[in-house]
Amino acid sequence: MFMAPDPGLARLRVSTRAVLGVGLAVAVTAVAGLPLPAVIAAGLAALLALFTVADPTVRRQAVTTAALPAVGLPVLALAAELHGRAGPRDAAFLAVVFCGVAARRWGARGNALGIFAFMMFFAAQFLHALPGELPVLTAAVLTGVLAAALVRFAVWPLERRDPPPAAPTPPGGRGLARPATRQAFQAVVACAFALAVGQAVSGERWYWAVGTAWWIFVNTASRGETLVRGFRRVLGTGCGIAAGLVVAVPLHGAPAPTAALVAVCVFGIFYTAPLSYSWMMVCVTLMAGLLYGLLGVLHPGLLTLRLEQTAVGAMGAALAVAVVLPVTTHAASDTWVRGALECVRQCAAASARRLAGDPAADPAPHVAELEVVLGRLRMSVAPLLHPLSPLRARRARARQIMVGLDDCARQVRGLAELAADPDASHDARLITACRRVETAVGRLMSTGPGAEQVAEPAAVTAHPAPHPSVDRALAHLHDLERSLATLAAPLRGHPRAPARV
Repeated sequence: MFMAPDPGLARLRVSTRAVLGVGLAVAVTAVAGLPLPAVIAAGLAALLALFTVADPTVRRQAVTTAALPAVGLPVLALAAELHGRAGPRDAAFLAVVFCGVAARRWGARGNALGIFAFMMFFAAQFLHALPGELPVLTAAVLTGVLAAALVRFAVWPLERRDPPPAAPTPPGGRGLARPATRQAFQAVVACAFALAVGQAVSGERWYWAVGTAWWIFVNTASRGETLVRGFRRVLGTGCGIAAGLVVAVPLHGAPAPTAALVAVCVFGIFYTAPLSYSWMMVCVTLMAGLLYGLLGVLHPGLLTLRLEQTAVGAMGAALAVAVVLPVTTHAASDTWVRGALECVRQCAAASARRLAGDPAADPAPHVAELEVVLGRLRMSVAPLLHPLSPLRARRARARQIMVGLDDCARQVRGLAELAADPDASHDARLITACRRVETAVGRLMSTGPGAEQVAEPAAVTAHPAPHPSVDRALAHLHDLERSLATLAAPLRGHPRAPARV
């Protein structure tokens, strides 16, 4: 895990910046003499501001960060006002869940605002916030967001000048056909189950189950993704509780070592999040145990209760995605496969125009988008590729599709680099080969049993090459055709049929 490649030390820098931002928020509120719950609220607000805001440009990130208190503070006030009134509080919590998930239809900003709003309601339960404490908690949340903004935009700005392409979203229609709306209903059912069963297990810590059900739905789009996410959350929580028994309980809330370990946990959350959800949950669970130690309520039974509530939340999420407007893994992954093929087609078309002498045509953006789509596809097919998946035929089919598309991505990257070479332009063979690739992708994306089969790549005919890059570009195009041809069998076969080579 910690030896995984980190190009440009991006994860290291982001994680270190997060520790700096959260530490600044905690230090400012502590020096100001605010009570411990307010200090924790400031640290949580800073962590969320740094973790959830993921807009593609710095300007949009600044706008989203500024909007966090406008969304979160009214929710915090509502939760505090409803303290001790179980019925209205539960109804309001579920309403926040629905609105928070439905807001994902507005992309990265909606996702960040929805998460922040939910966590403000959650934090009110965690801290047992009362109406009289709202001024102090409001000041703490504002301090946390400001500290995160200061570190992110002034002290240590890490975002590149040329932002990466925004992650595409699957097409959706209106109403229940929209993915965010469909998932909002699933999340409400899951959280309602978690709330009811969680309160039966513990009338004081029931919100852990609701939090588990909520977070399992973040960045998932299908039934399989949600089930795998639930399994990984329970696994990570169990390991985190074991670590808490060894590390957090013996400390008995000692301030200095606890603060140091919380900083390590913050670093671990940001460093492991892109790689492993289970490892991230180990860090989150250990940090929660350390915070309960600071509050003076930590004991082994409390950690065991957290594992029970996590299992309840995961069960609620599993039941919801199974019975409420389910989206199969095949349906979700098929959308991303088509998106990847469309990127390949657009790259070939842009390359053909560039090679024909159009300087405005640029395949590079399509290559960057293809990388993002393939990353989302890997998340989508992860349930099929999981070692515990019993669906061997579908696992082999998914693996064959990923291998083919990864090879397409390699050839497309090489083609885009060579298309930028002015000496390789105006070669009829290259333009013809690009058109063949476009045709092959069109055949792959056609549907129905009578759809035309993808032709085998044409043989490379020897011609005197005026420039070495021409031969290299032809080789990339020929290999790209071959990769597209190998995708015909798994894409046209039945999802449950054995993969054919």
